[in-house]
Amino acid sequence: MSLNIEALARANVRALTPYQSARRLGGNGDVWLNANEFPLPVPFELSQQTLNRYPECQPKIVIERYAAYAGLTPEQVLVSRGADEGIELLMRAFCEPGKDAILFCPPTYGMYSVSAETIGIEYRTVAALDDWQLNLPAIADQLDGVKVVYMCSPNNPTGNLINPDDIRELLETTAGKALVVADEAYIEFCPEATLAGWLQEYPHLVILRTLSKAFALAGLRCGFTLANKPVIDLLMKVIAPYPLATPVADVAGQALSEQGIALMRQHVAELNANRAWLFEQLPQISVVQQVFPSETNYILARFTDSPKVFKTLWDQGIILRDQNKNPGLAGCLRISIGTRKECERLIAALQALSVEQA
Repeated sequence: MSLNIEALARANVRALTPYQSARRLGGNGDVWLNANEFPLPVPFELSQQTLNRYPECQPKIVIERYAAYAGLTPEQVLVSRGADEGIELLMRAFCEPGKDAILFCPPTYGMYSVSAETIGIEYRTVAALDDWQLNLPAIADQLDGVKVVYMCSPNNPTGNLINPDDIRELLETTAGKALVVADEAYIEFCPEATLAGWLQEYPHLVILRTLSKAFALAGLRCGFTLANKPVIDLLMKVIAPYPLATPVADVAGQALSEQGIALMRQHVAELNANRAWLFEQLPQISVVQQVFPSETNYILARFTDSPKVFKTLWDQGIILRDQNKNPGLAGCLRISIGTRKECERLIAALQALSVEQA
């Protein structure tokens, strides 16, 4: 008798569409502008040769250096396999499957819903307003049974910061009821907007960070959860025994050294300059309908025929991220900021397409 393996799986997993990461979607490009990565590798040397031993659960040097960088104490920092693991740990620690819910405001990062579905937690969505700010009255109406509210600022894929007054109001509304999780994956591109200084005031605030973007270490899979000690203590109960491989901790420690942070800031300045250049160039191209403001290492733009633009560039090895399926983002493509040369290739390809369509 043959065993139907799929029938053994949980029903919600059978129905699940996995997160469509840039790598899963593939493509054969040489100008990768689809995953918000830093366009060039950073130098490092592995110094730890103790791979016969299990690593520390929370490597001391990584925690201490990140705490110093974030302006917090080590007991307010947890390190994990990317911020994605942080997203999931919060659900596992605070949400009872089949009973509690999470809430987020699309268009935003796709992993909040995927993690909830994987674990079997209800997720509620409250669409962002037309300017992609929070719809606070609608959120307040949906909070019954919600344990965790996820909010990405700057938001992916739109690139905008969430209004701090609105965040404060959300924190007041959720006090004693739910956690508010501020996903700050892109905060290095606008460091003055971080909420790290708010942790003292709000015991239910949690902040997610990563080394994948500005630190140019997407391949390392290293992220951080910043919160007050009671939250960190609970997350430590559900995190894997050895979340960070020894080489990962080794490189992360180097990235968070004084030199590593100085290099990151230099890279941020370069990308911000390239972003400013693209902001000047894109509106002059006829296939570009609208360019949205951004505080990140990507730009969201609306095109007159986005499927054609996407495919034409794809065929030339310039890979963008299609946002058409995201609510409110019909006709939109997201463009990661690359090197100046890559940005110039993108603009040349769009100009050629505009001439063709004229």
